[in-house]
Amino acid sequence: MKSPYLINKEEFQKLYKPINPQTHKGIQGHAVIIGGSYGKIGAAVLASKSCLKTGCGLVTTFIPKCGYQILQISIPEVMGVTDENTNFITNIHLPLVPQAVGIGPGIGKELGTQKALFEFLRVNKAPLVLDADALNIISENLSWLELVPEDTILTPHPKELERLIGKWNSEAEKFQKTVAFSEKYKVIVVMKGAPTYIINRTSVYENTSGNAALATAGSGDVLTGILTSLLAQGYEPKYASKMGVYLHGLTADLALPKTGYESFTASTIIKYLGKAFLVLGNVPI
Repeated sequence: MKSPYLINKEEFQKLYKPINPQTHKGIQGHAVIIGGSYGKIGAAVLASKSCLKTGCGLVTTFIPKCGYQILQISIPEVMGVTDENTNFITNIHLPLVPQAVGIGPGIGKELGTQKALFEFLRVNKAPLVLDADALNIISENLSWLELVPEDTILTPHPKELERLIGKWNSEAEKFQKTVAFSEKYKVIVVMKGAPTYIINRTSVYENTSGNAALATAGSGDVLTGILTSLLAQGYEPKYASKMGVYLHGLTADLALPKTGYESFTASTIIKYLGKAFLVLGNVPI
């Protein structure tokens, strides 16, 4: 494999579009996060919060009924829509046409949720991020990937990647299989790890930000929110994926001197997003 392209501060700055001083929430993108099940509503909360904090004008979150109060109390700025089912998602009905959708954090693999995911993929036309249990469900139904928009972003951690592409015996084989998968289904694969790589057909990008603090529960849910936000704001998937992983990693680099590795959590990523944008915009802080 030829050397990957590096994703660094200069690359982010080249792609970043500064906020228009005359903008309003209606043109800053409306994103939808679909996630959560009983005991895992936090995943949807983390993704929704990071989506808002990455610059999205409006965020609507679709969750099972049991998550309604949790969501409204945790993030008053987010609008909540609930499934008719109490504990898990069974029928995804959105009261709007979103600019982007992130689906998967905490949804579980109940049969009803699997059917709901299939029906959603069949009708959805919005740019899409697939994460967590959405990937686990799809790994057992790979033909469903033919329903997704071209350049849909998939964000598997190593085990989820293995379920999607099969086992590998070497790093070279892992990349070879992921490139083939990306080409076959016309999707972008964010291969989470240390470092994180992005596979877009035959192009391979290596992220240069981040550290071991990111190895913590909910870190991936936050990344899903960041990526969905960038898509909703009109960034093309090939750019949103690079910007999102760099931004996500940079928060850990900025926070580490204050938190150390041990006390850094997924919520710390969200807390440091503002500082990361200021650093990338060369604003003195």
